[in-house]
Amino acid sequence: MDHLYQVLASQAQQWREAGYPCEEFPAVGEILEWQTDAETGDLRYLRKPQLRALEVYWYLRAVKKTPHIFDLYKELYPKPADLLEVLGLAKDEICNYVLNEGLDGLWQRLKNDNDFVRDFHLEALRESLNLDYPSYIFALAMGAGKTVLIGAIIATEFAMAIEYQDSDFALNALVFAPGKTIIEALRELNRVPYNSILPPRLYKPFAASVKLTFTRDGETDIPVIQGSSFNIIVTNIEKIRITAETIRKGDLGPLFSGQDVTKAKREIANRRLQTIASLPRLVIFSDEAHHLYGQSLDRQLKRVRQTVNYLAEETEVVCVVNTTGTPYYRRQPLKDVVIWYGLSEGIKDGYLKELAGNIQAYDFEGNVEQYVAHVIRDFFAEYGNHSLPNGAPAKLAMYFPRTDDLKELRPVIDQALAELGESPAACLVNTSESTKEEIEEFNRLNDPASRRRVILLVNKGTEGWNCPSLFACALVRKLKTSNNFVLQAASRCLRQIPGNTKKAKVYLSQDNFGILDRQLQETYGETIADLNREVTETRRTRIVLRKTNIPPIVVTQMRRTVVPSEVGKEPLKLQRPRGSSRAKLIRRDYDLAVQQATGSIMQAAGDAVSIDTIPETLDHYSAALDLAAIYRLDFWEVYGEIRRLYGREEIPRSHLFELAKQIEEQRCNYEIREERVERALALVNPEGFEREEDAFGAEVYTAEIIYSKDREHLLLPYDTLQDNQGGYGFHYTPYNFDSKPEKSFFEQMLREINQNSEELEDIYYTGALTDPAKTDFYVEYKDEKGKWRRYTPDFVIRRKDGKILIVEIKRMRDREHPDDGKKGRKAMAIRKWEDLNPDSLIYEMIFIEGDTVPYDRMSNVRSFTRRG
Repeated sequence: MDHLYQVLASQAQQWREAGYPCEEFPAVGEILEWQTDAETGDLRYLRKPQLRALEVYWYLRAVKKTPHIFDLYKELYPKPADLLEVLGLAKDEICNYVLNEGLDGLWQRLKNDNDFVRDFHLEALRESLNLDYPSYIFALAMGAGKTVLIGAIIATEFAMAIEYQDSDFALNALVFAPGKTIIEALRELNRVPYNSILPPRLYKPFAASVKLTFTRDGETDIPVIQGSSFNIIVTNIEKIRITAETIRKGDLGPLFSGQDVTKAKREIANRRLQTIASLPRLVIFSDEAHHLYGQSLDRQLKRVRQTVNYLAEETEVVCVVNTTGTPYYRRQPLKDVVIWYGLSEGIKDGYLKELAGNIQAYDFEGNVEQYVAHVIRDFFAEYGNHSLPNGAPAKLAMYFPRTDDLKELRPVIDQALAELGESPAACLVNTSESTKEEIEEFNRLNDPASRRRVILLVNKGTEGWNCPSLFACALVRKLKTSNNFVLQAASRCLRQIPGNTKKAKVYLSQDNFGILDRQLQETYGETIADLNREVTETRRTRIVLRKTNIPPIVVTQMRRTVVPSEVGKEPLKLQRPRGSSRAKLIRRDYDLAVQQATGSIMQAAGDAVSIDTIPETLDHYSAALDLAAIYRLDFWEVYGEIRRLYGREEIPRSHLFELAKQIEEQRCNYEIREERVERALALVNPEGFEREEDAFGAEVYTAEIIYSKDREHLLLPYDTLQDNQGGYGFHYTPYNFDSKPEKSFFEQMLREINQNSEELEDIYYTGALTDPAKTDFYVEYKDEKGKWRRYTPDFVIRRKDGKILIVEIKRMRDREHPDDGKKGRKAMAIRKWEDLNPDSLIYEMIFIEGDTVPYDRMSNVRSFTRRG
């Protein structure tokens, strides 16, 4: 039987294919459609697992109306037998109990019978089913981007709250982290490009409203205004939970001097908590939520749940979102999981490094020195000269169970390094005894300038450590720590970076091999054999701008504007609405008396009484401001009319509707004006790319692209062509063509330009660069549904006299009806450009049948290049 997350994935897919219909809140569909470029089908910013999770979230929020997890199960599994099975309750004793007492009796027993819950290990299920608020688990493996997902949910919630101000969308967000390492990782929330997640019209009010706060040690309160909106507060549970044992005495400050220390600590913790509780409509995120499970389930769960429950009582908790890397607890799926994206999927989609054939277990028969030395030699043999595209050298992390083990084996490591010609200074130690300088250097390992290659760790370097240049992990001796430490350590080297195709490697002792395999099964439902088989099907790489100062393409376009019509325009003349502005209450009195005819108890005791009330009013200035803004009128014209009608009286709010209706009748008369304007279209906007430093310290502009492994042959880097002496084309590298014919056309044109360069300035492949933040070169057209879309042609060829040839490569099957459907609408939009710019712009469509462009089909293009 399908798990809950599988059912929801199927329903969310159907919702997506239907166009995200949501009659009550259509902006949901607008936001989700914005995540994918309508022209290319490429994702704008979010990764595939992040978008799928965001879709499920909004499917639950907008379509399912944010159901409690138990209500969701009962809706999706209406048959009692199916419901018991999917909840893990299909055991003979429990089924017999249901036959006698019914499902309601079972739910009551699950809630109240501690022995029953303990005997059948149902503690986590009881906690989930007994919550008073909706709570969901989003299980995404490392590398999928849980922090960005949290940011995306918050941004879309706030945007929806601004768009629909009378709705129940979240006005504030609280993000929990279980420790300092992870709260540091959550600082990525401040760097998320929210303008790539929200459509422009929704991004601007969001950006003007949002406030991000990280709680800090030493502060007795949280620096937000009580009762305010659009706050994102990031904290760890220790700083705001109801108990206060972790607050340091030095944090109390002079205000609490002389008080009982325990009482003062509790007062500070509660002050922070009360500030959060004052915030309306709160969505709560618990990052790395698997900390709620495991051996410390009771203690940890009560600690976090107690705080969340308190907040749910004091303010409206819209929803609780728990993010974690696993949907399992001891091989049992957690019932709150609504989305699941595993390690194997992450490797397959190119978000994690491949491990195929590279998980190696060693039986060294107690001679751990040989094992450690072999790991050092093997790592430098395979990764010694390897580095990431940004120049960061590959690194090895070695995990030791105790500091004594590290000290014992350090001479072996140093000797192995010396034999390879490497300095012992290539090692960096990080333990509980590390100095401040060592910790700071550990935090700088992502810097390409860091020369540390071997990282020696004791109880460090697991959750929250993001080091893409880490290519190998070695577990030395048997690790006995709990909370999946072996799994966390072994998987640290999997984080991928665009442009890397090198596999990762994991070295294990035979003891740790068994532990890792068990923890993989318990945590991900996968085995080491699964990961050893999985290969990447999707890859990521970086494109780098080579030419940043390309002259813009100047074209004449037709601009349409909607303006108020001047025909028959008369001065605004309003009339004061008739009728009383006072609202009335009607009171009716009743006696208690049995009426034999009707059986009713309530009997009228007199006539209805009308009671006048004081109407709600608005001052002249505010009313005129609102009406003028709505209808885009001159403020003083509206203000003058209101002063004429009401004199010194304020305006009853009940009159505003009638006044607005009069304005519509007199002024809602518009006309469309067209005018020719010249626009300079930039082929590349460097500001839309990420700014980085290369290995030599030079500034470069880059962007990430994602492509299927079977399309790798369509990538063409600049340095692979030897006969391009003029350096033509490649305003970015590599070019990522959509088809073999496009690549064929470009290669032929490069030869043509290099042979006849007197007339030509350059050629640019533009078909894959479609993000409006990165280029202005696109034409807009309306699709069959009347929605505006963007279209970017394949090639631009520019002559030195300024004349432009735009080329589109098409399959022959598109030639039969070139002006019909989506592709025909694109062509007509470009033809309009051509008509408006007859002396400077030509549009050429080349239709082909095979994988190459025949020589005779390029005659018009060659004629243009030679001024034929």
